[in-house]
Order: sequence, then C-alpha cells, then structure tokens
Amino acid sequence: MPQRGKKKDVTLDPSQPPRDTLRPWPQHQSSGGLRRQKRDWVIPPINVPENSRGPFPQQLVRIRSDKDNDIPIRYSITGVGADQPPTEVFSIDSMSGRMYVTRPMDREERASYHGTQPSQNTLMGAVPSLEGAPPGPGLLTVHRVGRRQSSLEPLVLVLTKGKTLTLKTLVRNTEQGPSRDALATEPILLCPLWGQQVSRKRQPDLKQLDPFAEFWLRAHAVDMNGNKVENPIDLYIYVIDMNDNRPEFLNQVYNGSVDEGSKPGTYVMTVTANDADDSATANGMVRYRIVTQTPQSPSQNMFTINSETGDIVTVAAGLDREKVQQYTVIVQATDMEGNLNYGLSNTATAIITVTDVNDNPPEFTTSTFAGEVPENRVETVVANLTVMDRDQPHSANWNAVYRIISGDPSGHFSVRTDPVTNEGMVTVVKAADYELNRAFMLTVMVSNQAALASGIQMSFQSTAGVTISVTDVNEAPYFPSNHKLIRLEEGVPAGTVLTTFSAVDPDRFMQQAVRYSKLSDPANWLHINASNGQVTTAAVLDRESLYIRNNVYEATFLAADNGMPPASGTGTLQIYLIDINDNAPELLPTEAQVCEKPGLSAINITAADADVDPNVGPYVFELPFVPATVRKNWTITRLNGDHAQLGLRILYLEAGVYDVPVTVTDSGNPPLSNTSVIKVKVCPCDENGDCTAAGAVAAAGLGTGAMVAILLCIVILLTMVLLFVVWMKRREKERHTKQLLIDPEDDVRDNILKYDEEGGGEEDQDYDLSQLQQPEAMEHVLSKAPGVRRVDERPVGAEPQYPVRPVVPHPGDIGDFITEGLRAADNDPTAPPYDSLLVFDYEGSGSPAGSVSSLGSSSSGDQDYDYLNDWGPRFRKLADMYGGGQED
Repeated sequence: MPQRGKKKDVTLDPSQPPRDTLRPWPQHQSSGGLRRQKRDWVIPPINVPENSRGPFPQQLVRIRSDKDNDIPIRYSITGVGADQPPTEVFSIDSMSGRMYVTRPMDREERASYHGTQPSQNTLMGAVPSLEGAPPGPGLLTVHRVGRRQSSLEPLVLVLTKGKTLTLKTLVRNTEQGPSRDALATEPILLCPLWGQQVSRKRQPDLKQLDPFAEFWLRAHAVDMNGNKVENPIDLYIYVIDMNDNRPEFLNQVYNGSVDEGSKPGTYVMTVTANDADDSATANGMVRYRIVTQTPQSPSQNMFTINSETGDIVTVAAGLDREKVQQYTVIVQATDMEGNLNYGLSNTATAIITVTDVNDNPPEFTTSTFAGEVPENRVETVVANLTVMDRDQPHSANWNAVYRIISGDPSGHFSVRTDPVTNEGMVTVVKAADYELNRAFMLTVMVSNQAALASGIQMSFQSTAGVTISVTDVNEAPYFPSNHKLIRLEEGVPAGTVLTTFSAVDPDRFMQQAVRYSKLSDPANWLHINASNGQVTTAAVLDRESLYIRNNVYEATFLAADNGMPPASGTGTLQIYLIDINDNAPELLPTEAQVCEKPGLSAINITAADADVDPNVGPYVFELPFVPATVRKNWTITRLNGDHAQLGLRILYLEAGVYDVPVTVTDSGNPPLSNTSVIKVKVCPCDENGDCTAAGAVAAAGLGTGAMVAILLCIVILLTMVLLFVVWMKRREKERHTKQLLIDPEDDVRDNILKYDEEGGGEEDQDYDLSQLQQPEAMEHVLSKAPGVRRVDERPVGAEPQYPVRPVVPHPGDIGDFITEGLRAADNDPTAPPYDSLLVFDYEGSGSPAGSVSSLGSSSSGDQDYDYLNDWGPRFRKLADMYGGGQED
C-alpha cells in the first residue's frame, strides 16, 4: 500500500505484471470515536517504457476501493487514452480494477497521459507544432488561461538559437511597443495538439482552450446501480523515452560565407539538428563536431564548431580567396551528449565561401607604354594599358579606374576602362597639333572602384608612364578672317581691286604653295588672283540685284595646297554695297480709269524707287509741257512725299483711252527723274462714280461699225460649221448606201478546191447544196436563233459592187474579172483599212449545176471544153479530161 501524502513512481517491468495494488481512496474508520479528516490519496506516476514488445494487453496496475469488501464495485477510466483521442490506449477490468496498456507506446507521439491543474497565472499557447520552427522572436502567440477566468492578452514567445527549442523570455505587445512581461518566469504550458493558431485577427474559442476538457485521465468507482462510490482520481502515466531517433539536420547542405583575411573567432554560420527524443535526457542532447574539412589549406583546422549551439567560427588565420575560394566542411551531430559509442549520429555538409575583399591593388604589367596619333584626330584609342588584379573579376574590387596625374595640362587625353578586359584605353578627346606638341609624356595611375582593405597599401606598380607621339599630316589652308566683310559703293567699274583674301597654311614645316579659286560667285562679279588671293571686280556691282541680301553680296573662295594628298579650305567674302542714286523712280499703277466728268473720281498714283534713303523720296510729280493737251486736260496734285493724285482739268472729256505722261523726280544727289505713261480710260459713270457697262465698252474704243462687223463674223462662222456638219452626214449616208460592183447572185467567193478527187459518183446528188448558198431573203438570216451563223453565208448589210462574171467565159475573162475585183475592193469604202481574208465559200444562188459531181458524170457532148486550153497551163489538164475525144 502506498503511503499517504507521498508520490512514488511505479515503473512497469515489461517482463512481469505488476503486483502492486493501488488504493487511491482513503480508508474509512469503523469506530465511532473522534476521527482526523484525511485527504485523498495521491497516485504515484506510472512510468511506461516506449516501444515495448508486449504481449498486449499488458497490465499496468490494479486499482481498488476499500468499499469493494462491502458492495460490488465497477471500475472505469475516462479521458485521454481511454474514451478520448487517442482512444483505447488504456483499458480497465471493470470488476477487478486491473488497468492495461493495449499497444506499444511512442513517446515522440505522446509523452504523458495525466491531468494538470494549472494555476491562475499559467500561460497556455495554441500552436500547430514547435518542431522545425526557426529561432527568433515573434513566433507564437500565447494566452493566459485560468480555471475560472480567461484573458486573451497577446504575448510574444521568443525562442533561442540552441540545440532545442526552449523558452527564453516572454514579451508583451503594448501600444507603446514590445515590453517585458512580469509573468516571464511563470510556468508555460504549450499545447501543440490543439492545432489552432491564435492571433489578433482570429481569436480562439475559450472552450477549445479549456485545459480541463481534454487532458484529464481519471479512474472512477461506482456501484452496480451506477452510483458514485468514490470521487474520481487522476492518473499520471508517463512514457519512458528510449534513444530511438537520430538527430536530423534542418538542411542537408548549409551555405555560409566569410571574408578572406578574417581573424580567428569570426562567426561563419550555424547548423542545427533536432532530436525527437526527450531533450531532458541524454537521448535528446545533441552535440556537434567537424568531421572533415576540404581542402586542408593553409591548415587542416581552419574552422571549429560549438558543440552545443552549432555555431561555426574561424579558428585559424590565413583565409585567402585568391588561393582557396571555397571550403567544404562535414558536420556530425550525435545524441547521448555526443557519445560516439552509444549515441546515434547524422551528418550534414557546410559549404563556406571565402568572399573577396580588396586586398590586392591593381598593377600595370609594364612600367611604360607607348602610342602614336596623327594630329587633328579625336576619339581615337592610341594605347591600351594592361593591368593585373588578383581580386574577384568583374567586381568593385577588380574593376580598374585610371587617372592621368601629369603630362596633359590641356586635357588632350582621357583613359577609359574596357568593361571586359579591364584595360585602360588612352583616348584622344582634344585634337593635338603637331606644330605645337610633337609628343606627350603622360603619367597614369590605376586604382579600384572599391577602396583597399584596411592595412593594404598601393603598389609602386600602380603607376606607369605613357609616351604618345604626334605625327604630322597635311592640314588644309585656312582663312584667318573667314567671313571677311568689306564696304564699298555700288557701281564700281570692272577691274577695281577690292581686297586681298589670302589663306594661311598651318604646315610650317612643309614647303607648300597655296592656290586660290572661286567656289561660289552667284553673279559672276568677282575675280581672284590664283597666286596671291587679290580680289578684283569682273563686272559692275549693283546693289539692286537679285543676288543681294540685306545690301550684302557673298562669294566663297577655295584655297588649296599642293601637298600629298592635297588639302583645301574655304573662305567667305562679304561685300557690303553702299547705295548710290542710280535708279530713277517708277509710277504705279500704269493703267487706271476715271469718269468723263471731273469731281466724280480721281487716280491715286504712287512713286517707287529701287534705291534706298536718301536716294528716294520725297518725290516731285509734274505734267510735261509737251504735248500741250496734257496740261490742258489733266491736273496732278501731290498728296505727300510718295503719293499724288491725277484728275481731269476740263469739265467733260469724251470717253476713250488716253496716254497721260507724268514726270517724277527723286531726292538723290544728283536727283534722277523719269517720265511714265499712264493709260487712263475715261468712261461715263453713274451717281456712285462707277463706270457703266456701256461706258466701259465705249471707253474701250469700239464704235457701232466695229460691233456690227463682229456680229457678222460670228454669223459667218456658225454657218460654216453647220454646212460642214451637213456635208459629213451626207458623206456618211453615201458610204452606207453604196452598192456592190457585181450582182449578189454572181458573187462567188470560192475557196481553194481540190479537183483531183472524184467524189462519191452520182450519190453526191443527195447532198443539200442550198447550205452553201446565200438565201434569197433576209428573213432566213434574221429568223435564226441568236448566235447561230454559218461561215459560208454572205454577211448582212451593204455590199460592194463587184464585177459580174459573164455566163459564157472566154480566154480573157478570168484575168479581167480578177483585175476588176481588185479595183472594186480597193475603192470599197466599207472595206477595213487593213488586209483581211475574203470569203470565197459562198457560191451564190441559182446555179445551173445541181452537183459538182455532174462534171464527170455527164455524157452529153453539147458542151465544148476546148476553150480551157487557152486559159493557161493550169487548166490544160482539165481541158484534156473534158475536151478530149472519146476513149477507144
């Protein structure tokens, strides 16, 4: 029997059933004297080793009540492992009270089956799982839960970077930010099996957070009627951990980096392995060690690892990326506190990259470089400066920056970096002049984009000298005063020397001659001496010419040397022409009209002068004295310096066109005058002062006789056109009604016939020869269906009159017939204007022969064919056939 008030662990021996009988309920005194009140018995924890091999069910303990001696009692268990998940892990014999385990236990699945009464300030967190969670703050949200009251105060759970996920501190989120909570040292109960994440946005149901609803495993004793005999007693069952799990690394490959040249003790990375066994025992205590390091340079122990935390740090100096860029370290994690004989182990790979620092200054491959550039050349690479840098290529520690520190005060060169090769390209940015500088001695220094690491000094090989030679080339002559401007009066005579427009050859060290020529002289007014560039006039310069712009005349000249190859330059000469009074004024308009009576209208005239001030207005307007009728009939009045008004002096002037001369004089020195004739039309006007239509005609000078003559001409022209149209209609009608030269019945249009075929004899009479003849009436043709037309029918329409062949032929009939037919065809107006085929297959109508075969079948001798012999050799055979005597 267990003692009261004490706990005694009961460890299950898998080989034998337990002999202890637990009497958890207090025993009752039979005497009626004074009794001391006894509290309930506390059941000592029951320890069950995991992975037991059975046999099952395996007895754990027997539970009895003192009252089972008086009445029959039934025993039962409730809670986790009994009637709540995981169910049926434990069972109990209801009569004897023997409690059994029904299957092997797994501590990693569930470590204990018991009930816990949390204190009022116990903190409980609802989390999915702690396994595999990375270390750091802000991972979980926990809540304070009590038996009688609950509060949802968001608290942040902080985990440490260690071998296990242990609680380190507790921080409360407030409106002012995170602050340490006063309850940080209180017990914390984590409930991974609840599987619900608690957050500000999604608060859990307090019923689901009730720890008394699920975590109790209790024993009950009732009588046969189900009445409670004893109060429920809590059972404590712990699963004893066995070392059945190897440490597992979170990653099989870890990647870390460390700067080259780092001091010993520099942190590199952390590797972490978790063991599912009990971390409070040696089964779950993991220790780390480094198994191998590759390569083992410059030392085989360049790194060490903290056996408990897994932090890898450097332990030796000498990390040099230029020698070893990467290390591969095999790390082993072993439980049982690192005991290699009893513990389980696992390995992972840590790849440590040695990162580059700028510990190698760039150095020129040689101390001097040389280049050459022609003068006046820009954007040309004249030399490539090569450097060597052992740092990481194409990084800020490797990229070179070049700077010219001396030898180029005028800034003719710059050194640019080739992004691929890292070479320095010495480039001409400002043209060099051979006559001023024949060579440059540059001093160039190279550095990196990134500053050198602490303690690293620049190398003396980071500076080099560059010698650049400038070669002489044939430069073009140039005009020192390009766009040279000279001033002179217009009208200077040809041959006048204006100026000397000479060029300078910059090639002082070459003996060359310069020749001049004109490149542009729009008016061809100038001439330049080819040897010395003296410019003279070849014609009179006129300021009023179309080639003048703003009183300036421009000409372009070319200066070329005789170098190899020749070079030339251009210069522009501008001549400003000063105006002289060489243009007389003109009057506008040159034509006008005025009413025949004075006072109704007048003519405003304007003077214009091609010259400029002071050779223009004010102008003087006057009428000449000769002829006298001008001053008699007309008067002129000056309005201002440029305008005057011309009007009638007399009361009436007959309508017509009058030439009125007006003399105008400018204000030049000496003044120039000009007499201009204005054609003035005098016409009758209406009350508004406008010429009437009849007046305009009269003013044009056309009298009645002229008007009649014009009308007669129009009538005669219309008559001629009408007669021509009538004649054309008549000629067209005659052309359509012209008859053929021969009768249609005798119009035989034969094709070439074969006369050497005898045919079918008398049976040829059965052929319908009417199909080869032209029908007598047109109705036969017109009654045919559309589109049906025989090629042997005569065309419908007017036919030419061809000659009629006589019925009885004679020797000359054939030749005359053909001649007349040709003549008729040539004169036929309906014939096409080109040669065409004539249809000869129409044989006419009314042929006396019924069939062609009758020529050979006739035996009568009344026809004489001897005349065929006279037709020529072509008809001689036919004459022999029909004209010969009878065969014997």
